[in-house]
Amino acid sequence: MKCEEFVGIDVSKARLEVCLHGRGAWSSARNDADGIEELVRTLNSILPSLIVLEATGGYETAFATAAYAAGLPVVVVNPRQIRDFAKATGMLAKIAALVGVAPFNRDSGQHRGKRMIWGGRAEVRSVLYMATLAAIRFNEPIKARHARLIARGKPAKVAIVARMRKLLTILNAMLKNKTPWNARFAT
Repeated sequence: MKCEEFVGIDVSKARLEVCLHGRGAWSSARNDADGIEELVRTLNSILPSLIVLEATGGYETAFATAAYAAGLPVVVVNPRQIRDFAKATGMLAKIAALVGVAPFNRDSGQHRGKRMIWGGRAEVRSVLYMATLAAIRFNEPIKARHARLIARGKPAKVAIVARMRKLLTILNAMLKNKTPWNARFAT
């Protein structure tokens, strides 16, 4: 059985610091054409499940473009938002942020803005949204919890996104424990 490989890349103007989570290994490459080409070749040889690349004012663009062109599964994330949300809620928050269902604040100085979701992988979010709509209609535990959120005055879209996050949590637990669907997961 193949172990999933997750790659995290810390980006600077000069270097790409690489961590292979599945192996616990670290490496480094120059953030120039030759270094990027070599790193893409290396990553293609291990076929990672996901490459998470921090957004750093454009220094990530050349690598992200090359990785995408090579067919590698790469996402660019805002490290501050991921870090802030992860502090509050842990590892699942990173998954929620990658999918685009994690709430981010719009605070600046003394101003406290509205919390909203954004970013992430649109393809995954679309599939999760449709699955959640079906679950709200036909899955009794999820349907009941959704109805309670609406009864408490939550806007419809907020309630749907909350159920999307719950479904994501359930799917994560199923994958982690290698178990099939069980209705008690939804309660």
